[in-house]
Amino acid sequence: MSGADARWLDSLEERARGVLPAPVLEYLVQGARDSVSTGEATAAWRSVRFRPRVLHDVTHVDLSLDLLGRTVEVPWGIAPTTLQRAVHPDGEVAMARAVADAGTVMVVSSNAGTPFSEIAETGAHWWLQVYLPADRTLAEPLLERAVAAGAGAVVLTVDTPVVGTKYATPGTDVVWDTVDPALLRVNFDPGYDAQPGAEKALDLGPHDIGWLADRTGLPVVVKGVLRSEDALRAVQAGAAAVWVSNHGGRQLDRAASTASCLPSVAAAVGDRAQVYVDGGVRSGLDVLAALALGADAVFFGRSPLLALVDGAPGVTRWHGALLAQTVEALRLAGCRTAADTRGLTAVSQANRL
Repeated sequence: MSGADARWLDSLEERARGVLPAPVLEYLVQGARDSVSTGEATAAWRSVRFRPRVLHDVTHVDLSLDLLGRTVEVPWGIAPTTLQRAVHPDGEVAMARAVADAGTVMVVSSNAGTPFSEIAETGAHWWLQVYLPADRTLAEPLLERAVAAGAGAVVLTVDTPVVGTKYATPGTDVVWDTVDPALLRVNFDPGYDAQPGAEKALDLGPHDIGWLADRTGLPVVVKGVLRSEDALRAVQAGAAAVWVSNHGGRQLDRAASTASCLPSVAAAVGDRAQVYVDGGVRSGLDVLAALALGADAVFFGRSPLLALVDGAPGVTRWHGALLAQTVEALRLAGCRTAADTRGLTAVSQANRL
């Protein structure tokens, strides 16, 4: 990987700062309250240390893997994020085109500003992220639209019974006061938010996993898990995968880093379901660390969203730079596949809770 591409990856936030309106950029990068969890996330991955293997042929590195029955070309995907059309006019369509080119998966936010059918027309493999409302039946039209448009799975976010408080920078407008409402939630029925029971459910439980599977006929991924016992409950209730996430530090501030929680969740789940992770991952070395600590796949939220400033070409460049970093990392670690990375880590500060 060239030094120029590495510097480009590191400069994504700075470049976006020169393009995006201040309220939009703040929404993309801020965490909840004092942003403790957001601030610790990247350092937690950097604290992981490796014990590389030697005397192994790494001529051919194969990053492909199976995600819920479908082969993807790289061990990462795009996490669900809001305001993509505020970052670039093509929004989710641009993100999806780059995902299709990279041969991976994109998780589409239920708050997306692009109709599911238009995302599907790009040929990208995509899953739907959902928050369940207090009245579950209100979610059915959204789910039906996603299934009709070819969603491959449903990702249930379970760490957001209420939206975590965020502190606006003094003198900066709140993003919701400045963004065109037409860029948000276009896959919901008109008047959805005004209906009784449309608020986020405070009583989510394992039964909701089965309800979603029955209503959609799709695999259900449970996103927002940090504890091994919660991961087991989700799997026992029928989850096809559990996703280790603290919502990018945007929900409960001071939540533990995903790097520190991943090993215990992966050990508890074993081979009964897949395990994904997000939160602070920025580089190919971070991908290597996540795979070595037990993740089947890594999901990125902020980085590709910042790369989206340049539309589909920007996200394509981001995928290419990450691919080069990850291939180099695996070769230097003596690994040809993601499976080879297991047990590669030494004791890390991230895992000392």
